[in-house]
This record gives sequence, C-alpha cells and structure tokens, in this order.
Amino acid sequence: MSHPPLETFLPLRPVEFQILLALAPGVRHGYGIMQDTLRRTDGALLLEPGTLYRALRRLLSAGLVEEGEPGVGETDRDDERRRYYRLTSLGQRVASAEAERMRRLVVAARASGLLGRA
Repeated sequence: MSHPPLETFLPLRPVEFQILLALAPGVRHGYGIMQDTLRRTDGALLLEPGTLYRALRRLLSAGLVEEGEPGVGETDRDDERRRYYRLTSLGQRVASAEAERMRRLVVAARASGLLGRA
C-alpha cells in the first residue's frame, strides 16, 4: 500500500505526538497511554479520556496506529473491554519525522537566542 509523503502528516497535533511517543516502546492500552503521558510531561499534560480516544480514532484512521494484543506480563489480559494500541511502521516514521522537525525548530530557536546554547 502506498502512503502519502510523511510531510503531509506534519505537523502533528501535540496530543497525537504524545500518543505516538507513549506507543514508541510498544503496545499500551488507553489508560497506560494516559499515565505515560502524565509521567513524561511531569503532570503538565493530563489526557482526558474523550481527548485521548478522539485522537486515537484519528491516528487509527490515518494508519499511524493499529489495535494490538496485550504485551507479555500484562496483568489485565482477560479484560475484554480494554483496547491495546501499537504504532504501525508508518506511525513510527511519522513520529520520527515530527521529532526531527521539532529538533530543527529548537536549533533555530537556539540560534536566534530564544533558548540557551547547549
């Protein structure tokens, strides 16, 4: 299947990028995505369930995420209500392209004196 160029997906909405970041290490369920995002942002971003699942629907529709099976060691494997998600190969490439786009922005901000020099 042929996909449009990666640039057509960019820039990602911040919530969508946070979801892709949460899924980069592997399969997670919705609550796990919410908890990972909260931890990673030091509490600055609390994903409400409605926001999370609307964004997941967009990502599923775009082919960046797909439903997956619970990971090894998941304690709630028998909870049929729980949906698990994982990045597709396209989702991995789009997330990497978005991270690179942001890296270039940070470089430009540093060069402009908006951020301290590293």
